[in-house]
Amino acid sequence: MVAVFAHTHDASSVRVRFDFSDYRAAGNAPLAVVAFAGLTLGFFGWFAAIVPRHDLLLSNLALPLGVLGGIAIALQAWRLYARYFCRRTGITLARSLRYDALTWAPFALLWLTFFLPAQLTHGARLLAIGAGLFCVGKLFFAARFNQTVREVTIDFVSTRLAIIVIAELAAVIIGQRAGQHVEESRHLLLAVWGRWDAVHYIDIAAQGYQGTDMAFFPLYPMLVAAVGSVLGSHLIAGLLISNASFFFGLLFLYKLLEHEDDRTVARRAIFYVSIFPTAVFFSAVYTESLFFMLTVASFYYLRERKWPLAAMLGFFAAMTRVEGVLLAVPFLIEWWGANRTRERAEVRTLWYGALIPLGLACYMAYLWVLRGDPLYFSHVQIHWNRHLAMPWTSIINALGQIFTSTSAQTVANQSLEVAFTVLMIAVLLLGWKRLRPSYVAYMALSILIPMSTSSLMSMPRFALVLFPMFVILARWGERPWINNIVVALSLPLLGLFTVLFADWYWVA
Repeated sequence: MVAVFAHTHDASSVRVRFDFSDYRAAGNAPLAVVAFAGLTLGFFGWFAAIVPRHDLLLSNLALPLGVLGGIAIALQAWRLYARYFCRRTGITLARSLRYDALTWAPFALLWLTFFLPAQLTHGARLLAIGAGLFCVGKLFFAARFNQTVREVTIDFVSTRLAIIVIAELAAVIIGQRAGQHVEESRHLLLAVWGRWDAVHYIDIAAQGYQGTDMAFFPLYPMLVAAVGSVLGSHLIAGLLISNASFFFGLLFLYKLLEHEDDRTVARRAIFYVSIFPTAVFFSAVYTESLFFMLTVASFYYLRERKWPLAAMLGFFAAMTRVEGVLLAVPFLIEWWGANRTRERAEVRTLWYGALIPLGLACYMAYLWVLRGDPLYFSHVQIHWNRHLAMPWTSIINALGQIFTSTSAQTVANQSLEVAFTVLMIAVLLLGWKRLRPSYVAYMALSILIPMSTSSLMSMPRFALVLFPMFVILARWGERPWINNIVVALSLPLLGLFTVLFADWYWVA
């Protein structure tokens, strides 16, 4: 479930040996639970794939194969995960098997298909619920036995619950801004999370690319479309993808800083990210969570010197947002740092870095075929009054609106955008010496690119995924007065921005 558990015990201290005695050590009840889950999955796999063919002979032959195959696969997966879990946590294999068996029980919900009304069991909803409870169960036991997962889970759950409660109360009590707005769900509590750019991502997932939607990169809406086809709702699919991505993004950031600093700095960094004023976007149908996870994970594997995995994550980041292509720069810097002292550099590993710009190239090729313009994603930005310009042009334009506009809302929005831009630049200039060169380069370029569009629109949201900024703040936060300032400024603004977002006011 969680790929970056902390090594709380020396792996050599846990002897893992698999044979049938492992199952006997786990006990009959856990074995029966997992076997029944496998039988259930095998049966419903057969039911979904073979029965609609109306071939009696094929159906009769496939049923025992599906059931037996489901049981075999479930038991093998149970064993393999238990092996991984006990290696990461140091508990005995028998205990790991017993705990993990409980996570398989929710798949029994699939049998309700034959008892509940069709509208409640449409598509694979029960499978999705069972799979969700399966993952939540694994997360619960991971948090129970692993400090890293436990601390990340506490910050994730506490901040997400607070944001959800504030947003829902704002939508019910205050109500949406006057005017006509898109409603992505008939349920008010769900519709809260389908504001602004979320409408574009849901439209792309449901209908494909049209018009200005091509400004938005394809990976996130592709995932929304895939998960939404199972759940029957693209909005719910987007919420699940965003929140799951944010959790793993926090986990990777914690592990990255735990290696470079210590747990105290790591915990402070993930807390600062979670309460940043625009952190509401991590829980909405936006790309911020996915992009944050992919970039931090790419840096994590760069530091682990796992070049292919780091580059592949960079490829997906570049298919999520155009700034993902910037990961090629830290890849080169880290590769050079790892090879400069060697007599013979590993040139072969350098070529993996080409995967990162390939992500952008794939989308450009698609646009070339579709529109005859591989840079259409950039050219369509003119719809939002954005075009290529020198970085200082965007600041001049923002200040001009602040001093000349008669609209209080325009002045407030532009002031926030300038303030967050100044914050990013100031943190970089004051704290760059405390960062690795690859972090400095990535942060500088990530600030420079959006500033070069003649507008500072969405800068508070762009700051949200700029993880090196939170690394600097977490290291500064060792001083109580700095920590107090960060928390005192972040929490009220997060509450305010959440209310504004929920009520259809522009935030970032």
